[in-house]
Amino acid sequence: MPYTGCMETLARHDLRHGDGRWLFVYGEHDGQQPPQDAPGVALPALHLRHDALTGQWVAISPARNQRPQSRPSLADTAPSCPLCPGGPELPFGYEAAVFENRFPTLLAAPPEAPALAGATRASHGRCEVVLYTPTHEGSLATLTSQELARVIAIWVDRSQALWEVPEHRYVLVFENRGEDVGATLSHPHGQIYALDHLPGMARIRLVALAAHRTVTETCLSCAVVQQDLDAADRTIAENPSFTVAVPFAPNWPFEVHVRARRHGARRLPDLTLEERADLARALRTVVRTYDRLYPDGPVAYMMVCQQAPADDTAEPSADWHLSFDFLPPNRSPDKLKVRASVETAAGFFINDTLPETSAAQLAAVSMAAQGASDAPVPDVEVIPVSHMAGSDITR
Repeated sequence: MPYTGCMETLARHDLRHGDGRWLFVYGEHDGQQPPQDAPGVALPALHLRHDALTGQWVAISPARNQRPQSRPSLADTAPSCPLCPGGPELPFGYEAAVFENRFPTLLAAPPEAPALAGATRASHGRCEVVLYTPTHEGSLATLTSQELARVIAIWVDRSQALWEVPEHRYVLVFENRGEDVGATLSHPHGQIYALDHLPGMARIRLVALAAHRTVTETCLSCAVVQQDLDAADRTIAENPSFTVAVPFAPNWPFEVHVRARRHGARRLPDLTLEERADLARALRTVVRTYDRLYPDGPVAYMMVCQQAPADDTAEPSADWHLSFDFLPPNRSPDKLKVRASVETAAGFFINDTLPETSAAQLAAVSMAAQGASDAPVPDVEVIPVSHMAGSDITR
C-alpha cells in the first residue's frame, strides 16, 4: 500500500444536534440537518473524585448505563444500530463522521461537581465518537485504502482541534473492538477522549522519559524503537516509518505496538504524508493479522493511540514517540486473559506466554495478511466547508 502523492480533499461540515452536541460530517453531505428537537441526556451526577491514596482522578458517570447495544449482524445495515445512516445520530447518509458522545464521561461545559467529604472536580474534557464508514459490518482491516486514509485524516483533524484547547493535557484516540473488551456496538467506530489532566499511565511514562534524559542525555523512546528494530524475533511486519512488533515486556499475550521511528513524530498532526500512508499500512496489517490468528473469527482488541501529552509548560513531551498500542485479551482461541487480583490491585502484570513465541505466531499470520493486494493510499486533507457563525468547534 505505497504512498503515491495522490491528493484528495475531504470536506468537513460542522453541524449541531438539537441537544447542542457537535456533529462533524466528512465527505459528501446533501445539506440535511440533524434532529433539532432531540432532548439532551441529563447528567447531574457527572463528576471526578480524587483517590487520595493513588493521586488519581476517577470519573463518575452513571449516564453510561443508558448506552445502546446492538449485536453483530450479517446484514450490510442494521436498523437497530444508532450509528448507521438513518439512526438517531445521523438520520442521513454519510461517508465518515464524528459526533460528541450522547453518554459522555467528560464535557466541555460539565455540571458543577458535588461538595463531598473528599476532593471532587468537574468532568472537563471531551468525548467523541468516530464513525469510520456507513457500512454496518467491517473493521480497519476491511476499509478501502481511501476510507482508511480518511479515518487517519479525521484523527489528525480532531486531534489538532482538541490539542488547541489550552486546558487539554491528554488526547487519546482509541477503539474497543468486540464484546470481549466491552464494545457495545458492532458498527466500525472508535472514540476520542480529551482530558484536562494527566492519567496515571501517561504520568508514569513521562517520569521515565525525563529520568532517562537526565541520566543519558538521550531519548528513551528512540532507544525503545532501536530495541524493536534489532529484535527480529519480535517483529511482526516491516514498515519504513514505524516499528510493528510485540514489545519487549508486554502485559497482554498478543500485544503489538506500532511505534513511530522518527524523533519528533510525537502526535498525529506531526506525521508527514508518507508516514500517514505507512501508518495506514501498519494498522491494516495488524488488524488483518488478528482477524486471521484463530479460525473461529476475529480477535477482540483495545487499540489506543498514544500521543505526546502536554507537559507542565503546555508543550508536547519532546521525547515521546507516537504509537498505536493493540491490546487483545485472548491467550488462546477459547481462553481470555483476565486481570486478576495481583494485576488489577497491584499493577503487577503476569504474561503467561513468551513474547517471542507470540510474535512468531503473529508474524507467520502477518505474512499472509500482507499478501493481499490493496490500492495505493491517497493523501487526504480535511477542508472545512461549512461553519456555524459565532461558534468555537474546539471547545
